[in-house]
Amino acid sequence: MENSLLTLHNRRILLGITGGIAAYKGAELTRRLQDQGADVRVIMTRSATEFITPLTMQALSKHPVHLDLHNPDTESVMGHIELARWADLVLIAPASANFLARLAHGHGDDLLTAVCLAAECPVAIAPAMNQAMWAKSPTQKNRALLVERGIHFLGPDSGIQACGEVGAGRLLDIEALLIGASNLFASGRLQGKTVLITAGPTREAIDPVRFISNHSSGKQGYALASAAVDAGARVILVSGPTALTAPERVDLVKVTSAQDMHEAVQARLPETDIMIGVAAVSDYRPRMVETQKIKKGQCGERTLTLELVENPDIIAEAAKHPNAPFTVGFAAETENLENYAKRKLLEKNLAMIVANNVANSQIGFNSDANATTIFWAGGEINIPMMSKRALSERLISIIADRIEAAS
Repeated sequence: MENSLLTLHNRRILLGITGGIAAYKGAELTRRLQDQGADVRVIMTRSATEFITPLTMQALSKHPVHLDLHNPDTESVMGHIELARWADLVLIAPASANFLARLAHGHGDDLLTAVCLAAECPVAIAPAMNQAMWAKSPTQKNRALLVERGIHFLGPDSGIQACGEVGAGRLLDIEALLIGASNLFASGRLQGKTVLITAGPTREAIDPVRFISNHSSGKQGYALASAAVDAGARVILVSGPTALTAPERVDLVKVTSAQDMHEAVQARLPETDIMIGVAAVSDYRPRMVETQKIKKGQCGERTLTLELVENPDIIAEAAKHPNAPFTVGFAAETENLENYAKRKLLEKNLAMIVANNVANSQIGFNSDANATTIFWAGGEINIPMMSKRALSERLISIIADRIEAAS
């Protein structure tokens, strides 16, 4: 079972707990999700607090428990939007019959329903209620409406209930919930494919202690590596200098300069089916690298002139390779985003390009969220702001769609 749950490692799971006797199981579920490496935050409905205290859930999750839609003590009056963007998965366990009815009919007047309506990530519901309530026609119609809208259901299970009755309506046991949540991420759509991803910045040496670089953190590239692994791919991650830990089951190749990255990519292209160039590669490097530290004013001048030469275009060369992989580029721009992205798509002969506005601090370098527009020949799609991990899942799915459409 341990291997099947690797897809929960570093996941951001927003756990919703509604009113019902099964609410006490939220404590164990939180702990077990954390055991699998997930970061868990909790939303409780007011009725849930009658069964288990927010203090208990705060102590276990190590984060404040969220209770109210309008809370003047929070940093943002749009807290439900921020929570929805933060999450890779919204998991409601247990979900009462009342909650199903309210969500199915579009209610958003409490925090949990508002987050579900705002979420761009997967939403999963684990029902728990009396067997007669689960079997009733209104509940089943509500379930059908939610499934039609893309909501995932985990359970319910059958057996003896707290009321003493026997039938369907029990909350799935914790092991089954963990596996069900994990399976929502493991798509298998890139099974048998080798994906090469470049990530992070490059550093172009000036002298032994100085270099030219940029603000790229590598977060988007590393998130894409995790998403590709979850989709069943073998992943080669060619990374410039970052402070990040490589995802599990990834072949990490560490590089420093653009030339290093170019050589690493070229060496691995023959085995690559899909290449995603996320790295913020320095366009230029100093023509001469001094062997000793440059001293201020050593030439009798208060200015220093560096002669720069162009670095190889890693993604364009990959797309023009004799056995070119399905090549996806990234366009990190501060202006004229659509025009520049479409120009790069054509000039570099890419299969697809992902454009994002790095001038926006909410989705720029070092942020945990992103919003993009993806372009390909004859098509485009906008992806709204969400966590970089959730966006990566969406991007991998779109890549798989385009490959399948072309085959």
